[in-house]
Amino acid sequence: MGGQEHFYLEGQVAIATPGEQGAMHVLSSTQHPSEVQHLVAHLLHVNSADVTVEVRRMGGGFGGKETQAALFAAAAALVAAKTGRPAKFRADRDDDMELTGKRHDFTAAYDVGFKDDGTITALKLELASRCGCSADLSMAINDRAMFHADNCYFLENVEIASHRFKTHTVSNTAFRGFGGPQGMLAIERVMDDIAAHLGIDALSVRQANFYRSGRDVTPYGMTIDDFVADTIVEELRQACDYDARLKAIDAFNATHPYLRRGLALTPVKFGISFTTSHLNQAGALIHAYVDGSIHLNHGGTEMGQGLNIKVAQIVADVFGLGLDRIRITSTRTDKVPNTSATAASSGTDLNGMAAWNAAMTIRDRLAQFVAERDGVDPQSVTFAGGQVMAGDTALDFGTICRQVHMARISLSATGYYATPKIHYDRKTHTGRPFLYFAYGAAVSEVIVDTLTGESRTLRADLLHDAGRSINPAIDLGQVEGAYVQGMGWLTTEELVYDAKGKLLTHAPSTYKIPCASDRPKVLNVALWKAGENREPTIHRSKAVGEPPFMLGISVLSALSYAVRAATGSHRASLNAPATPERILKAIAEGRA
Repeated sequence: MGGQEHFYLEGQVAIATPGEQGAMHVLSSTQHPSEVQHLVAHLLHVNSADVTVEVRRMGGGFGGKETQAALFAAAAALVAAKTGRPAKFRADRDDDMELTGKRHDFTAAYDVGFKDDGTITALKLELASRCGCSADLSMAINDRAMFHADNCYFLENVEIASHRFKTHTVSNTAFRGFGGPQGMLAIERVMDDIAAHLGIDALSVRQANFYRSGRDVTPYGMTIDDFVADTIVEELRQACDYDARLKAIDAFNATHPYLRRGLALTPVKFGISFTTSHLNQAGALIHAYVDGSIHLNHGGTEMGQGLNIKVAQIVADVFGLGLDRIRITSTRTDKVPNTSATAASSGTDLNGMAAWNAAMTIRDRLAQFVAERDGVDPQSVTFAGGQVMAGDTALDFGTICRQVHMARISLSATGYYATPKIHYDRKTHTGRPFLYFAYGAAVSEVIVDTLTGESRTLRADLLHDAGRSINPAIDLGQVEGAYVQGMGWLTTEELVYDAKGKLLTHAPSTYKIPCASDRPKVLNVALWKAGENREPTIHRSKAVGEPPFMLGISVLSALSYAVRAATGSHRASLNAPATPERILKAIAEGRA
């Protein structure tokens, strides 16, 4: 399976401005302000407190600005320190693509034993990845690939090995899913191959291997107590008329001279939390002003995923205010220190909860003040519609803030949150690396021209579990975008290197991300209505940044179905990305 270029719309960029007494201010397009702060301080031989990193927003990140942004920030800071003048470093698209890391390309080899219904009895899986010239985040990425090599399936007798190769190419890095897609794709290929060998529907093989009571422990020893993929899959199967469409596709394939269609339904189970446990923490800072307006700062970074609006919604809900009263300012290391990267789909879980804790601290102070003044129970004080109500009285939120200030009670608070319950022992490969799992399922229908190798995705039906969604409009957009990005990884996006490790596909003319015209003509996207996080996350919501990316795996499975229909052989094997050349090769090999 191939790698993938992030292709964020805004490239890597940083502006460094020297200050007094060796101070340095860095405006950086980064997902990890604290890491940029520490690396710039190390480069300049100053304390971390002397460097302030600020992020207003990024024009996309997808993991490519988690560690990679530090290079550009450090270069700008060095020039600024040497010249005493502001310095800006912005890479053009070609340089950006050549200099920065990508998604790790993987190979997967397996031996599997199974019953006549497709139930796996034993599996040996070997994963290997191109890490590049330095480690970067490759250890954690490959670990997560192993964590997700089970996807939704109980593997009782299993051995999973991971080989991490140092190569003479750019150092690969984080990308949406962080190794999870590669591990998940491997097990989904196993399911497809078992089904082809047995001559049965791949969905029945998947369902036969689902986690269930008595078969609910992962290869790393974590008990799955929130498994809902089976329910989601069945709901989607009925909603999209999967069985009837599969019969129609088989009839089409039996009669058309050179076109073949494919259909696949694949599930997703994605673990939420940093597998590096200490990163699962966040902070926030909130000020309430005497006019009732709120200044909000948190440690997360906005890159188009809607984090800021979600956190603002959380705080507005605590105070019973409209969003027009909430001002979110830039993420700054001098306001919220020692932040974790905005990554691992944890932005809202961590920063939303930290902001909620800070807001509740201020709200409790306001409620206590009103309760003592009016002689009521603090629990009876409510905040709604811009007012604070106690008994029969209601006052404007701003009026209460002014009164509290006059009573010399602080209207500022910090908030902190650390994810509970998680632990993992690398020596024994056991523990609970994830707080919970996000689930989803996708049905993709494709068509392949067996004469040219060209393919199209005709229709996609997506159902994703976002828990109690904080902002359904944002979450639906994330699901749709993630699916298309996953589809691109497995179809059109091909990285080509020469013998010396130089990237040859480093511009839009040679590296093909999906266009608007590549979007399925029919794209049905829905959030699972019964979704609710069993863990006490913020408003019982679930992460939605990375999990739906793996819904795109259904496209490759559907293409594999079409290729096998073209060859009549269960041995036909289609590798990713499924470019026209690879499709033609798979058909030729299957017919040989």
